[in-house]
Amino acid sequence: MLKIGPYSFQSRLLLGTGKYSDFDTQKKAIDASETEILTFAVRRMDIFDQSQPNLLEKLDLSRYSLLPNTAGAKNAEEAVRIARLAKASGLCTMIKVEVIGDNQTLLPDPVETLKASERLLEEGFIVLPYTSDDVVLAKRLQELGVHAIMPGASPIGSGMGIINPLNLSFIIEQAKVPVIVDAGIGSPSDAALAMQMGADGVLLNTAVSSAEDPVKMAEAMKLAIEAGRLGYEAGIIQRKRYASASSPKEGMSVVD
Repeated sequence: MLKIGPYSFQSRLLLGTGKYSDFDTQKKAIDASETEILTFAVRRMDIFDQSQPNLLEKLDLSRYSLLPNTAGAKNAEEAVRIARLAKASGLCTMIKVEVIGDNQTLLPDPVETLKASERLLEEGFIVLPYTSDDVVLAKRLQELGVHAIMPGASPIGSGMGIINPLNLSFIIEQAKVPVIVDAGIGSPSDAALAMQMGADGVLLNTAVSSAEDPVKMAEAMKLAIEAGRLGYEAGIIQRKRYASASSPKEGMSVVD
């Protein structure tokens, strides 16, 4: 069970809604993923203009929790303004805080992310900040009272997977709130690895929407996340340098 603030979810897969070739593929991928949380950029979707078609009109919103994000914000002020717009829609109380500090790498601005998170917490939002794999930043955000940490595995949309497993493991070990790996996941094996490390969930977009078959990839990611979590809960054996016999030697008769 994934718990974020007052909410509980069976699925540990959070799915983005951008970059799909068409609405039909998008909807089928969402169904295949069995996600319960959909994220979208407020600035790319006019949630008030009913004359413009959008994904939200085609879904049974009673089945999902919506996680709008503040993509496009360059500072805390813009992020707070976007979050307030999302809240005014009446569709959600959660917000993914995303403040980009570098246009080439799309890495988040740590200072402005802290500022935005603090202000939104004061206004009663359920706050999930997108961060780099900075261990200290993750601690500072938790001290503020955020409801989850969302460190990137690698740059957004890169598909490079987890490039700094050591830092990610530190964040997970020290976490007092859910850790949802966000950005850079490219394959089911990447998602499974994140879950085996102890992450509480994975947020995906490009890995699914830009796959040759987004619907099949959505199902593959669902299964990988489930398998990775089961492996983590089961307790994965430690790696050894030398072989270890599968059959015990005790009680075996010696044949001359």
